[in-house]
Amino acid sequence: MCAFLSFFVVFGFATTVSCRGDLVLSERAKQLPPVCASEIYCHGTFLHTIQMAGLFRDSKTFVDKKLKINPEEVLASFEVLMNSTDQNPSRDQLAAFINLHFEPEGSEFEEWDPIDWHSNPSFLDGIRDTNLKIWGNSLHEAWTWLGRKIRDDVRINPQLYSMMYLPNPFIIPGGRFRETYYWDSYWIIKGLLISGMHETVKGMLLNFLLMVDTIGLVPNGGRIYYEKRSQPPLLTPMVELYVNATGDIEFLKQNIHLLEKEMDFWLQERTVNVDGHRLIRYDVKVGGPRPESYKEDIEAIHHNPDLEAQLDFYMNIAAGAETGWDFSSRWYWNGDIQTNLSHVRTRDILPVDLNSFIAWDFDIMSRFEKQLGRDNASVVYSDLYSEWKTSINAILWDDEAGSWFDYDSAHRRWNTNFYVSNLTPLFVGCYDPKTVHHEDVATRVLDYLEKSNALKFPGGVPTSLMQTSQQWDFPNGWPPLQHMLVMGLDKTGDPRAKELAFDVAQRWVFNNYEAFTQSLPNAMFEKYDVTVVGLPGGGGEYDVQLGFGWTNGVVMDFLVKYGERLTSVRDAKQLIWSPSSVSVGVGAGATFLGAWIGLASTRFYRQLFKSDHKMGGIHGVAEAIQGLIACVGSLLVATAALFSEKDTTKRPTSGQTPQSSPIRRTKSLPGFLLFQRGSKGDEEHLLRNRAISEECSYSSIEE
Repeated sequence: MCAFLSFFVVFGFATTVSCRGDLVLSERAKQLPPVCASEIYCHGTFLHTIQMAGLFRDSKTFVDKKLKINPEEVLASFEVLMNSTDQNPSRDQLAAFINLHFEPEGSEFEEWDPIDWHSNPSFLDGIRDTNLKIWGNSLHEAWTWLGRKIRDDVRINPQLYSMMYLPNPFIIPGGRFRETYYWDSYWIIKGLLISGMHETVKGMLLNFLLMVDTIGLVPNGGRIYYEKRSQPPLLTPMVELYVNATGDIEFLKQNIHLLEKEMDFWLQERTVNVDGHRLIRYDVKVGGPRPESYKEDIEAIHHNPDLEAQLDFYMNIAAGAETGWDFSSRWYWNGDIQTNLSHVRTRDILPVDLNSFIAWDFDIMSRFEKQLGRDNASVVYSDLYSEWKTSINAILWDDEAGSWFDYDSAHRRWNTNFYVSNLTPLFVGCYDPKTVHHEDVATRVLDYLEKSNALKFPGGVPTSLMQTSQQWDFPNGWPPLQHMLVMGLDKTGDPRAKELAFDVAQRWVFNNYEAFTQSLPNAMFEKYDVTVVGLPGGGGEYDVQLGFGWTNGVVMDFLVKYGERLTSVRDAKQLIWSPSSVSVGVGAGATFLGAWIGLASTRFYRQLFKSDHKMGGIHGVAEAIQGLIACVGSLLVATAALFSEKDTTKRPTSGQTPQSSPIRRTKSLPGFLLFQRGSKGDEEHLLRNRAISEECSYSSIEE
C-alpha cells in the first residue's frame, strides 16, 4: 500500500504524503470548508487511505460507488480494520473492504426512455450528403442511450450516494462522466432541441435551477464532491435556447429569480478589480485534493513540503477544474510548455472566455427582464453588460496583435500564446465598438488567426499550439471550441470570415465522421487530434471517453447550418498516405483493441458473475493484455509524431479551403477497427451502446 511513499523516500524526495492517517494540511487549510461534508466521499482518513492505495485506475471510480450500509457503520468497520493492522492494511485487505461495503458505480440509475424522442427528425431533410444524413440519424439515436434517470432511492437515502438527487432525467456526456455536467449541457441542449426533445431540455434546465436554489450555484457536475465549484456560466444562454425554441415565457417568468441568483454568485464570489475595471475569475477555496482526482493531485504536489504551497495548489487545481479546461497551459504560472500541473495558477488568470460568457449572460438577462416587463432590472443588467464590454476591451484586448488575451493579474501581463478561447468575444458579440471598431474586427482577427499558424491542420483548429501533456492543448481539438470559433466568425458577417467558418466546420465534421466510421463500435469521442483525420484526442488525467454529448450536439448544429454544403468524401488524390499515417493507423487500432479487450472482458465477467466484485484474477490478465496493447499503440502513435515532423509539407497551409487542403487520414484496418453493426434502429444496438457508455471506463479493482 505504501509503495508510493516508499518510492519517494528511497529517491530522497521530501513529502508530506502519508499512507497512514489523514492528509497533512496547513492551519490555513483547516480553516477552509471541506469539499463536501461526507467523510466517505470528500475528505478524511478513510478517503485518503483508499485513494492512495491505488485500487482503481481512475480515482473517480471509488467516489462514484454506492454504500451498502450507512456511512457511520462503514467508518466504524474501517476503524476496526485500521486498528487490527497497526494502521497499515494491505492492498488486498482494502480491496476486500470495498467489495464488502460498496456497490458498483452506476447503481444510482434506473432505465429511462425519453418520451419526446421520435425517429426521423426533420433536421435530416436539410443534409445533402447521404452518408452524413445516416450519421446524423445515428447521433439523434444516441440520446436514447445517453439518457439517465436517478432512482428515487437517492432521494430517500442520500447518505449512501455521492450522486445529487435530481428529479428530472438528463443526458450525460458519456464514459466516466456518468452524471450531469454544467457547461457540456449547453451543446447537448443544442442537439436535443435540433432533435425536437423539448421536454428533456426543460427537465435538465429545472435540475440546474434546483441546484442554484439549494446550493447557490450550478456545480461542475451532479456529484456532492463538485458542490464547491462551478463551470463556465452558461445556464442563462441554455434557457434562451429553450425559450426561443418553445416560446415558453411562463417557464422564464417562474425561474427568472434563480437566474438572477446565479448571476449574484458570480458577481459576489468571483469578481476582482483591475485598474478600476471589474472582471471575473475562476476561484475555488478548498483545503484539499479533488476527491475524483485525489491521488493525482497529491502526486502532482508531493515534491513540495511547504504546506502553504500545497494549499495554494489545491485551490488552483480545483479552480482549474472549474474552468472546464482541465487542464491546459493556460493555467500555468507563465504559460510555458516547460511547466507542469504543480505550477498551475488558475486563480491569477482573468480569462477571455469566462468574462465573455458573463457579459453574454448580462445581455440576455437584460432582454429577459424587459420581456417580462421588469424595466428596472433590465437596466441593471444592461449597465452590467456595458461595463463588462468596456472591461474586456480595456484589459483583455491587444490592439497591436488584433486579438484578446487572458490577463495574468499577478504578473500584470497578457498570455499572448494562441488559444481558441482568445476569440470568444466574437461568439458572444461582446466587443465594444467604442474601443474596437466593429467594421475592423473581422479583418484584425482573421489576420491574427493566419499569423498564428492555427489554421493549417486538416482536422480542425487545435486548442492551443503548446504541445504539453495536457488534454486542453495541442494537438487536441474540442467540440465547444470549434463551435464557438465557427459561429463567432460567421456572426461577423465578413465574407472572408464566413468562408473560413465553413472551412473549419468542414474539417471538423470530416474528422469526426472518419473517426466514427473507423472505430469499433462506431463511436463519437469527447475530443479529436486535429493533425490526423480520424484519430481521437489524448493526454490529460484519464483515457479518451466515448459518447459523447457535446460532440454530438456540435456536429448536429453544423449539419443544420451547413447541411447543403458539407461532404463526407474527398477526391482520392487529396488523401495523403505517409509513414506517420501508417503508424497512427496501427497505433490507433492497437489502442482501440486494448480498450475493447478490457471492455469485453469486463462485460463477459459481469454476465458470468453478475457482479463487479467477483471478477478475480482472470480479468486482471485481460487488463494486463489490454495495457500492453494500448502501450504498443501509444509507441506507434509516438513514432507517427516523429514522422510527422518531416511531413509538414503535406499539411494544409493557412487559409486553404477543404476542397484544396490535403487530408492526412488513418488507414482503415479491418482487423482492428472495422466491424459492421446491425440496422440503425436496432434495439439491441442501442442497448449495446448504452452498456458501452456505462462501461468504457470500467471499474474493476486492479490486480
